[in-house]
Amino acid sequence: MSDTPEADFKIELRSDVTVELVKHTASDADVLFAARVSTVGEQSLDELKKDPERSKGLINYLMRDRHGSPFEHNSMTFLISAPIFVFREFMRHRVGWSYNEESGRYRELQPVFYVPDASRKLVQEGRPGKYRFVEGTEAQRELTARAMADSYEQAYGTYREMLAAGVAREVARAVLPVGLYSSMYATCNARSLMHFIGLRTQHELAKVPSFPQREIEMVGEKMEAAWAGLMPLTHAAFNANGRVAP
Repeated sequence: MSDTPEADFKIELRSDVTVELVKHTASDADVLFAARVSTVGEQSLDELKKDPERSKGLINYLMRDRHGSPFEHNSMTFLISAPIFVFREFMRHRVGWSYNEESGRYRELQPVFYVPDASRKLVQEGRPGKYRFVEGTEAQRELTARAMADSYEQAYGTYREMLAAGVAREVARAVLPVGLYSSMYATCNARSLMHFIGLRTQHELAKVPSFPQREIEMVGEKMEAAWAGLMPLTHAAFNANGRVAP
């Protein structure tokens, strides 16, 4: 830690991510409304409930034959807290997504940083495209935890020193590492979320294998659990058809 008077802080180390569904307009009925308007016109929700098996079959048909647009007529907004490097991967998903992340220009960033826990495999073996991760040794795990904590403490101490000297927040933040936690609102529809989940999670039912970084997979798993509760028929059809987004 810096020996300047301003270095009166304590860093917090975390290994988790948090995902909260803060608002939504999303249900299986949204898919059915959108799909059936093209053939039978607008229907009421009560009419759709009269034949649940037919509704289930229609959603499965849409998923199987990749008629994707009916899955776009809904919205979910999540509040996500995760390390910055997770958000850098998140921003690869642009179609059907909107983001607002907390700003280091307008507020002082807090000393909360990521260190992997014992469940995180540390060592990569093999060449790109054909590599796998293995546990790593206890010495490697201890080194990782110590090196990260030391680096975070030094970086945040420098950040605080710069702020105390009058340097603008938007300049001082450049010394902070991507292991710093940030938070953002992420809004999507079911179709864009399925694309995200298909790429950012591993699953035994997936037709197309994916090899996500574990930290963004943790986010994807939590988002999927929330979505499955809102749209169970759509989620079941997604799984039944190889977890490929329509």
